[in-house]
Amino acid sequence: MPLRPLKTTEFVLLCSSLISLTSFSIDGILPAFRQISLEYGLAETSDTQYLISLFFFGMVFGELTVGAISDAIGRKKTLAGGLAIFCAGTIVAMTAPTMEQMLVGRFIQGVGVSGSKVITRAVIRDLYEGEAMARIMSFVMMTFILVPMIAPAVGQLIANTFGWESIFLAYLIMAIGLMFWMGLRQPETLAVKDRLPLSGPILIRNALAIFTHRRVIACAVSSGLIFSGTLVYLSFAPTMFFELYGIEDDFPLYFAILALPIGLSSYLNGKLVMRYGMYRLCMLGLFLMTSVNAVFWIVAFVYEGVPPFWLFMSLFLASFGCIGLLFGNINSMGMQSLGRVAGLGSSLMFSLSSLVAVGASIFWGQFYEQTIVPFILAYLCAGIVAMILVYVANKSPIAPV
Repeated sequence: MPLRPLKTTEFVLLCSSLISLTSFSIDGILPAFRQISLEYGLAETSDTQYLISLFFFGMVFGELTVGAISDAIGRKKTLAGGLAIFCAGTIVAMTAPTMEQMLVGRFIQGVGVSGSKVITRAVIRDLYEGEAMARIMSFVMMTFILVPMIAPAVGQLIANTFGWESIFLAYLIMAIGLMFWMGLRQPETLAVKDRLPLSGPILIRNALAIFTHRRVIACAVSSGLIFSGTLVYLSFAPTMFFELYGIEDDFPLYFAILALPIGLSSYLNGKLVMRYGMYRLCMLGLFLMTSVNAVFWIVAFVYEGVPPFWLFMSLFLASFGCIGLLFGNINSMGMQSLGRVAGLGSSLMFSLSSLVAVGASIFWGQFYEQTIVPFILAYLCAGIVAMILVYVANKSPIAPV
């Protein structure tokens, strides 16, 4: 008996939870970085950043293949397979006797979680178009932000109570729960008649069409550049809070406070996008983000890279408040042109976006010398370049690939 379509609220919650597996896998482990560093006797505490970088490299690898597979066999089977791979990587990391093996587990986790990230967006594209798609994406992103807000606190509680290895057990339980929820409640969104065979020539032809579509590529690179700033922040947040401001036990609280404006602005975007459109709100967000970080750069210069904590929090809150106007709109602008190749297109678009984000974050991360300057420059440069690219995307044809 075929499943009935989910109501909008449950659909948004399911999509948010699937995408949130990515953020929980990143943010939940942040408070345990110091414990992990001591456990494995790392020479440099900043080496824990590779737990984030390798995770994202795994996602890039998975994103290159998972979309095409979902176009061929359907969204649900591919997503279930990705969650199974994620579970395998979680077990490897959880039982790792060395840091090297743990990094292997994190890479495998990234490969598996790419299905949740890519296919969820393909499912939304299967069911929605244009501003309606941007509206759903905004609400998904709003709920998705709640996980980063509470993930460090949950991770810290688990680590302090049961040991940091138990954080990976929580990942395992979440992935299995999502597998059952999706399997029992979400209908397949890609009809058999619309599936594309895993044929080399067809894949190459479609991939070339996607990579030569200015709108898709401009949006993918823009999204990657903006996320690179967030990735630098995520990679160094525990170290930065401790080294610059002596904050360790209260880190989850401040992390949650800084995540709040992203959720609020995502909610606001969902309410406004049907009236003002994706492009206008996106350009407004980019202009505000660039302006705030330009001021932030001047402040950092005045205080030699370490402003007072209240000023640091105020400017980061303002900067993060702009992000909620960006990801839902930029991703929807790019996805708008993917049509029947939503799976492959989502894969290539988000693997390119992740690759740009990881590369740019590693570049900016190498300049971290106990100041906030690399974080500011990452967002400032990303905002300037993204404004140009989003303008190009808006002027490019929406015609489907």
